[in-house]
Amino acid sequence: MLKLKRERTATTTMNANAVLVAITLALLTCLPRCIYSAERRLLVNMTLVRNAPALGAFCLDGSLPAYHLHRGFGAGARNWLLQFEGGGWCNDIESCLERAKSRRGSTRYMTKWEVFSGILSNNASLNPDFYNWNRVKLRYCDGASFAGDAVFKNGTSLLYFRGQKIWEAIILDLLPKGLGQARKALLSGCSAGGLASFLHCNNFTKYLPSNASVKCLSDAGFFLDERDITSNHTMRYFVKDVVSLQGVEKNLDENCTASSLDFPELCFFPQYALKFITIPFFILNSAYDVYQFHHILVPSSADPHGHWNRCKLNPAACNPEQLNTLQEFRRDMIVAMGLFYKYSRRGGLFINSCFAHCQSESQDTWFSADSPRVHNKTIAEAVGDWYFSRRITKEIDCPYPCDTTCHNLIPSTQALVQDLRSY
Repeated sequence: MLKLKRERTATTTMNANAVLVAITLALLTCLPRCIYSAERRLLVNMTLVRNAPALGAFCLDGSLPAYHLHRGFGAGARNWLLQFEGGGWCNDIESCLERAKSRRGSTRYMTKWEVFSGILSNNASLNPDFYNWNRVKLRYCDGASFAGDAVFKNGTSLLYFRGQKIWEAIILDLLPKGLGQARKALLSGCSAGGLASFLHCNNFTKYLPSNASVKCLSDAGFFLDERDITSNHTMRYFVKDVVSLQGVEKNLDENCTASSLDFPELCFFPQYALKFITIPFFILNSAYDVYQFHHILVPSSADPHGHWNRCKLNPAACNPEQLNTLQEFRRDMIVAMGLFYKYSRRGGLFINSCFAHCQSESQDTWFSADSPRVHNKTIAEAVGDWYFSRRITKEIDCPYPCDTTCHNLIPSTQALVQDLRSY
């Protein structure tokens, strides 16, 4: 009887040990994703820029501009990461009036607390290089990538196109809070905010100490000056309207506009402005960016009968001709970055083949166990290696469908009916 009890005890112990080993292995293999799923979300409160009116800085509807600041600590207490929020553009009075009544044009309609994740996370296991920096999200409420400077009024309607002033007002508000003594700084942004990084990168340095290490990053902001599938310049004409309506031209790079006298609005496109940026720059983009796919390459105006709808919703449903068109778009993007790739010694690239748009603010795509990888490197690792000069980082993925690490973030059917102005 005693022998039987001992055997049962030994068996129970062995089973318990086996379970413990299994749990340990499971935890090890799911990190850092398990940490992310278990941790509480970091919510950061909004700060309104109270002195903005003195600078003429207003959102489209006249409300105060705003940002969210989460303080750095320890070794990162004097380092700053500024992230431009994205959200498309408006190119005529009608669309801008509509935008002014939404979170894209007014802080009155914005969420007052923002989730900080991905590149904005304060968790070292989820954001190893920037977790302890001062991290700021600049809210987007002007409709021209923080670059306009004009006012529209006709007696019944009033719109403030003050993106440039908003940018300046937020920076001036942050300087006495520690930005003015920054040792390291990274200006970044997603989508229209990623475009803002291109537009403001050179200007950013003038506010910071001369010995500060200043660099810039654009996530999904490399919008191409590309013809659509009917050979029309849909995006070029859209941008021309944005630049004209909102008074953007005077805030574009002077060297760029001087070299494009006949078409100064082209300097709103990163492929033309990039060579005039003197600050180290990192381009994070999908070669099959879903916003550009749906609104630049195949806008609704170019596909009135919806022949591309199934392909837009699922790349695997694209026919050979459609896939060839997408591969040509990828080639055009890589060609547009060609000189930067070849000659920029301080520049960085991460161009993957995922159907996605904005990958730095989402934890799943920024840094987790199953994040997208190029040459076995995550986006967070690539950006960190570049910023801290640990190694040269110029990663370009193989063409679709070779990358099995992608998170293909395809919009819903409802999103397909949106045009450029409503993104």
